[in-house]
Amino acid sequence: MGKSLVLCGTTSQYSYQLPGNSNNSFSSDEGGYKYDYATVPFLAEVLKLIISSLFLWRETKTSSSSSSSATAKITKDWKSVRLFVIPSIIYLIHNNVQFATLTFVDTSTYQIMGNLKIVTTALLFRLFLKRKLSNLQWMAIGLLAVGTTTSQVLLLLFSLLMLLNIIQNDFNFVFFLFQIKGCGEASCDSLFTAPIQGYLLGILSAALSALAGVYTEFLMKRNNDSLYWQNLQLYTFGSLFNVARLIADDFRLGFEKGLWWQRIFDGYSITTWLVVLNLGSTGLLVSWLMKYADNIVKVYSTSMAMLLTMVASIYLFSFKPTVQLFLGIIICIMSLHMYFAPPQTLVDLPVTHEAHHKTLKQVIVEEKTDS
Repeated sequence: MGKSLVLCGTTSQYSYQLPGNSNNSFSSDEGGYKYDYATVPFLAEVLKLIISSLFLWRETKTSSSSSSSATAKITKDWKSVRLFVIPSIIYLIHNNVQFATLTFVDTSTYQIMGNLKIVTTALLFRLFLKRKLSNLQWMAIGLLAVGTTTSQVLLLLFSLLMLLNIIQNDFNFVFFLFQIKGCGEASCDSLFTAPIQGYLLGILSAALSALAGVYTEFLMKRNNDSLYWQNLQLYTFGSLFNVARLIADDFRLGFEKGLWWQRIFDGYSITTWLVVLNLGSTGLLVSWLMKYADNIVKVYSTSMAMLLTMVASIYLFSFKPTVQLFLGIIICIMSLHMYFAPPQTLVDLPVTHEAHHKTLKQVIVEEKTDS
């Protein structure tokens, strides 16, 4: 059931990763954000912090009133708490690298480059967590990256066309949780005509995503502390670092737009609020996954979410699936089976002749006995 919940939550990650393009925090309607995009991860962190606090309060209250010996474990030692500073810094950098990348590449190229995190997660999963992967599992991860890339190209182009049609007809459509206002500095004529900075930032984003995920899994599993207490620490530091970033932006801009809290909601629309809600809820589900599963399950959950995206597109927009889309999905399903299935179900092992050897030994013993 847990993996299903995460699959539903991570479906929305595609939407957050397409927030739009901008050359600065504030921009006009043509090719940019109407709001300060640094406030989006901050509000998402605050949302996760509030929800985690409520769940922790409920858990401690329930455990204290219950007659059972099971209580919420909370480690308040600073040596343990300070470890949660590191992923907060990584997530802060990663969230802003995502937006910076979109100033150089179009959304389709960004989404395709995002598949690099499948490989980088597996590499860090092996190097830092010392989890050994078989050759079949490495092949499965490679197939997953190929399958998601094959499926996403046409699906993303379809989404772009649908959204452009919605914008042109001036519909307030809330099913899309992303905003696309242009292609930044990249050309929209091709998926891969971006400057080299865009590709380097895309690779950095994939590496940071994998590093943050692997380190968070390490923190979540290093002791038996309450998940909500661990989330409380993680999101407290996350909120503080995002505040620091907003203050730094104020100084960098010379307070031209005023203090950050005076303009925090400027330019927000229902779509922007849905992005905040999406990012916050997805983060909570992923933290649950880090505690009770692992990063590889997270990668597969996110990638297989394209199945739900395709089904939703068929019913909502009369989208006709293409051959490439079906091929990509089939490859992903094969990869899923290859990674998690027992090896003996994947390979036809040669028939052993153990029984014949035993019979031969018996014959030799009998011959010696006769002689």
